[in-house]
Amino acid sequence: MPTLFQRLACSLLLFVPLAAGAQHGRPDAAAQEAAQREAMRVLAQMDGIWRGTATTVLPDGGKHTITQTERVGSFLDGAIKVIEGRGYEADGKMSFNALGIVSYNPQTKSYNLRAHHRGQAGDFSWRPTPDGFIWEVPAGPNAVVRYTATVKDGTWHEVGDYVAQGREPLRTFEMTLKRIGDTDWPAGNPVVPR
Repeated sequence: MPTLFQRLACSLLLFVPLAAGAQHGRPDAAAQEAAQREAMRVLAQMDGIWRGTATTVLPDGGKHTITQTERVGSFLDGAIKVIEGRGYEADGKMSFNALGIVSYNPQTKSYNLRAHHRGQAGDFSWRPTPDGFIWEVPAGPNAVVRYTATVKDGTWHEVGDYVAQGREPLRTFEMTLKRIGDTDWPAGNPVVPR
């Protein structure tokens, strides 16, 4: 068991960096979290469980359609938004699974999407619009895949367009989901002390 001196020494070691940070202009944590929660309010219409169809245009021009589900919820007391997407083939087999975390940086006044899919991860430009959001994935020199979503009245409609400099946008993805319920995910059922 640590002695009183050891506990005091540990307390001082923890206090010194905090005090030094405050003197050097470290942002106020409570103000940061409040700004993040406020920024996430514009995404409240996304919360819940969603189901519908998603269609991808294949390289040969054919189309592949799956049943798409999304569950969306707030975490860290509303400071971030967590999104999990799953896609199912006609036989019920899951063929798509991705996780996205949307956060807000009060210093830069910008949003970020951290996405994970098939062993890959990346940070992407993400911004809310009056009725949804837009995010982009780099797709080579001077090209992006731009995803544009409208989320209102219980419908989530999202399209993906390949946008390259000097070319007309090419639609590569379309998804239409209906909100089917509430969820307490991911914050629900936390581990409690006893």
